[in-house]
Amino acid sequence: MQKVLHINADKCTGCLQCEMACSFENYGTFATARSRIKVFDFHHTGKKVPYTCTQCDEAWCLHACPVEAITIDRLTGAKVVNETTCVGCKVCTIACPFGTINYVQESGKVQKCDLCGGEPACADACPTGAITFIDANWTGLDRMKQWAGKLGNQPAA
Repeated sequence: MQKVLHINADKCTGCLQCEMACSFENYGTFATARSRIKVFDFHHTGKKVPYTCTQCDEAWCLHACPVEAITIDRLTGAKVVNETTCVGCKVCTIACPFGTINYVQESGKVQKCDLCGGEPACADACPTGAITFIDANWTGLDRMKQWAGKLGNQPAA
């Protein structure tokens, strides 16, 4: 069963626990600047929205990489950057339409979410359940329920 990160922005308080957990999991330090997940702050509305790599099926980053440094983890389905192979050309950062691959100045390589090998630290650390790790087949269920609620219970013709 494939699992994905599911983000419910309505539950996010902007506490940054996801960013702290991510940086600690990947670098052993609590530094939000090193996190592979970011919480975007919409100042004009007060909304906070966590965002990270969506592990999209199209994987533009993977196809754009000239040295094939991005591969698919067979267990998790995550598109993973092999730092040994990565030459830091940043082509993948340009190819990603969501801006979730970042160049790391200190290493001269790129970083992106790799789902922590199937146990995402961000989801485990989120105190409100804004970030969960769920069955990939169920990610649209909440949207379908919302849409059904707007339509009402009209009798079929």
